[in-house]
Formats: sequence, structure tokens, C-alpha cells
Amino acid sequence: MNTNRKTKVSLKRVCELPGPKARMWVKRDNAVLSPYNRPYYYPMVAEKGHGAIIEDVDGNEYIDFNSGLGAMNVGHCHPEVVKAIYEQSKRLLHYSYTDFYYRYAVELGEKLNKITPGNFQKKVFLSGSGAESIEAFAKVSRWHTKRPMFLAFTGAFHGRSMGALSFTASSIVQKARYFPTMPGVVHAPFAYCYRCPYKQTYPECDFWCIDFIDDWMFKKYVPPEEVAAALIEPIQGEGGYIVPPKDYHIRLKKLLDKYGILYAVDEVQSGMGRTGKWCAIEHFGVTPDIVCMSKALGGGVSLGATIGRAEIYDWAPGSHCTTLGGTPVACEASLATMRVIEKEKLRENATKQGEYVMKRLKEWVDQYEIVGDVRGKGLMIGVEIVKDKKSKKKDGDAAHEIIDHAWHKGVVAIGAGENCFRIAPPLVITRDLIDAGLDMLEESIWEVMKGKKASGSHN
Repeated sequence: MNTNRKTKVSLKRVCELPGPKARMWVKRDNAVLSPYNRPYYYPMVAEKGHGAIIEDVDGNEYIDFNSGLGAMNVGHCHPEVVKAIYEQSKRLLHYSYTDFYYRYAVELGEKLNKITPGNFQKKVFLSGSGAESIEAFAKVSRWHTKRPMFLAFTGAFHGRSMGALSFTASSIVQKARYFPTMPGVVHAPFAYCYRCPYKQTYPECDFWCIDFIDDWMFKKYVPPEEVAAALIEPIQGEGGYIVPPKDYHIRLKKLLDKYGILYAVDEVQSGMGRTGKWCAIEHFGVTPDIVCMSKALGGGVSLGATIGRAEIYDWAPGSHCTTLGGTPVACEASLATMRVIEKEKLRENATKQGEYVMKRLKEWVDQYEIVGDVRGKGLMIGVEIVKDKKSKKKDGDAAHEIIDHAWHKGVVAIGAGENCFRIAPPLVITRDLIDAGLDMLEESIWEVMKGKKASGSHN
């Protein structure tokens, strides 16, 4: 561990964690709210936020390394976004854009058509969340193509509504006891080169994972002429922040074009500048037919969007609608968020800071036996924790111990996949906060490794 590097930021620490107010709110929460993933991490009770800093109910401050699960790309409570929300809330809160008209949805649609890949006419369906953006994709794809089936990928996360859940394949706990889900979705292995499902090595494999779809799936049990669309994350999020080889999407798109299958990308987590581009798919030289967006799209207000080639949106009026999707407040918050990203050059900052983070993390791979792999684009970066580099056995317990240790030090990080944690701070983050957060994570890795040695657990 580099002991010469010193944290240069001062975070407010009022009490030991969790504090008394936090413990009280957790107790009240447990009494009335459904359990989610929270016991999986740590009892942090958020109260305030500004920029890349979160403050809990006891007044303790933390560096945010997960951006509110990827939703706060412009940081917490950005003044321009807050102002847009406030001003719009005085004019009009809601009137359903799918039944009437208002300019807010039009302005947002025009902006989304401009920033998403593809120099062709597009149409936009606005909704209330990422899962809803996936539902709209599925319905419009089936309607337009008159085909019933879909191709999705293992490790994918596309949401938890029953339709979106059919495409999700990142953890069995997300699907257990919910079968049958929507029929017609088949999964192919994603290009997870660090632990290839086919036990091959890139580039010698020559993209066997794509050839398998054509040579086996499409010839044995998935009639390609009945597949409406493929849905894929350009960079997998919940599955472990997995970045495929550069030509992967090009090869896959070529295969799908061969059979007239639509190419849809889920940019819910990877979009809005997270990887240094408006959409992560731009890194791979492919123009999708449909783009699904949410999370950071609303700047903290719930909003989803499904953007596609204009000719795909040939469904009949009333075949799909929404009441609270694309509200005036959400539209104005989104437009303000995009103005901030452009004005403050946050895509450029994501690229610059991301390159710096990756440089430091590659040192971790060399220094720490339990850091198996690091990967990412921009500020969408994953760290995979293993028992040892030779076996590559996943060590989910160690990954979550590292996250917990880091929280106690003052950085809020969360997992990705079974044994990874993500580094995905707001795009406004500064170098000093990045260094401080990475120092805390590195100290946590060191402590977990020492704990394993002390207990005699080496594998």
C-alpha cells in the first residue's frame, strides 16, 4: 500500500457509524417499509447532498462513489437543476403528455433526438423509470416487427417489472418465485472476457460468443425470423461493470442486421455522460435502432425515455400510454441536467478523471492478490475481488467487507455483480475527492487482506 499518499479532504465526522439518529430511522424503516437491498450494504441514512458529498441524519459526511445508484451524474442538488424544478413546480406539475400536449415534452424529445446516436429521424416515448423504458421498448418492437421473441444476455440487468425482469439475468434472487415471466426472451452469454463462459481467451476466440448465437441458437432453438429485437447493455452494470472488446458490438450488430433484428441498447446506467459520451454505445462504433434511458436522465427526478428510429413507432394510438411519465417537472429537470453536463464539460471530466482512476486501479491489480480485474469507461468503473489471481475464484464476502470498511472511513460505494464494487461518482467530482475516496478503498482492501491472513483464510 502507498503510505506516502495522504487524503487531502476533510469530511465531517460527528459520531461513530451508524449514529443514534440513523439507528432510530433504520428501526422505524424496518417496521413499515418493505426490505430492499439495504441489509446487503450498510445502514447509511441519507439526509443531504451537495456535489459529490452525502451527509447522513447524524451529520456525518461521505464521498459518494455510486451517484445514488447512477442517477446523480451532475451531483446532488445542483443549483441549476434545483432552480428548474422549483420554477416549473410553480407553473404546472402534471397534465399527461400522452393524452394532451405541452411544450416541455416536445423540447425534451428534440434534445434526446439530438444527443442519441444516429443521423436519422427519431421518435421518443417518455415514461417514469428505467424499467418502464424497457417495457416500452419491448412493446414497440413487437408491434413494429410483428415478431414475438427477443434476444438478451446473461449478466444483464434491465429492471424488475415483470416484462423487464424477463430480460434481466444478473442474479437469480431477482427472479426466484416470480416465474413465469414474459415468454419469448432467450439469453446468450455476454462477452465477459475475464471469466469467459466458453473458457476461451480473447482475441484468439475470434468472438465465438457471437458465432455461437448464429451457429447454435439461431439454427437449433431460436428462429431468427421470429426475433423482434436484441436488448443489450453496451457496458454491463449490475452484472459487474463488464466492458466487452471494442469490436464486440460491431460483430453483434452485423449478425442481427443479417436477420432483420432490431438492435436496442439499455443506457439507463451507462448514459448521460457516465462513460465520457452521451451514450456508452458511442465507444463501440455502432448505431442502435432503439435507446433506453433513465436514472441520470431526470437529474434526481424519476424519468425514463425510449428513443428509436421514427419508422419503428408505428403503433396505434392507445396501444401504449403513461399517466405520470414525462411530467413537466421531470422534463425541465432533464433539460437542466443536460445543460449542466454541456456547460460544465462533465463528459470531458468523466473521461479525464476516469483515466486517472484506472491508472491507480491498475496499480492495485499489481499490488493486491485479491484484486483480480479492473475495467471501465469514463467514471463507470468496476473492481473485481477474488480469492487469488490464479484461481480467479469469486470472493463476494471480501468485496462486501471492503465496501463496509470504506463506509466507516467516509466513502459510499456499492457492489456490482457477485464480487465486484463500482466506482461511479457524480461527474462533477474533483481530483482531491477521487484521491481521498480511492485512498479509503485501498486502505479497506489492505485491512481485509490482513484480516484474512490473521484468520488463516487464504483461499
